[in-house]
Amino acid sequence: MADGSFLDRMVSQLRSTCRYYTGYPKDLGPSRIIPFTSERQFVQLLHEGHPVVVAFTIKCTYTHHLDKVLEEAAATFYPHIKFVRTTVECPKYPGFCLTRQKTEYPFIEVFYNPEQAASQGKGIDPNVTKYSVKVLPFNYDQSVYGFREYFKKHGFRYVETN
Repeated sequence: MADGSFLDRMVSQLRSTCRYYTGYPKDLGPSRIIPFTSERQFVQLLHEGHPVVVAFTIKCTYTHHLDKVLEEAAATFYPHIKFVRTTVECPKYPGFCLTRQKTEYPFIEVFYNPEQAASQGKGIDPNVTKYSVKVLPFNYDQSVYGFREYFKKHGFRYVETN
C-alpha cells in the first residue's frame, strides 16, 4: 500500500512541476485561439503589435491533433503572441486566400511587424489602406516546444504564462 501512495505522490509531483510532460491533459482555461472572421479583423489584430500565428486548415483527422497543439501554444504564449485558426474558405475571403496559395494543408504562417505602405500608388481607393507585413512559414515541429524554438530563433519576445 505504501508503494502505491509513493507512486501516486511521485506522479503528482511530476505533473505539477514538469513543463514538458504532455501525457496528462492540462487545464488551459478558455480558448485563446482567435477565430478568423474577416480581413479587417485580421489587420486590427496585427495593429496590436504582436506576432500572429495563423493555422490554415481543412477538416480532417490530422487537424484534431493540431487543434490541441494550437490551444496549448495559444495559452502558453498569451498575450504576447496571438494565434488564429481558419479553415480554408477562399470564396469567403478571396483577398486573403489569393496570397496564400498552397497545395498542402494544414500549414502555419507567422505574420508580424505591420507597417503602412509608404506609397499608396495611383488610382487606389482612398478608403483602402495598404500595409506591409512580414510573413514567415512555420516549418518546425508542431508542438509547444516547436513554437518556443521558432520564436527564439526569429527573435520574438514572449513570456510564457503556463
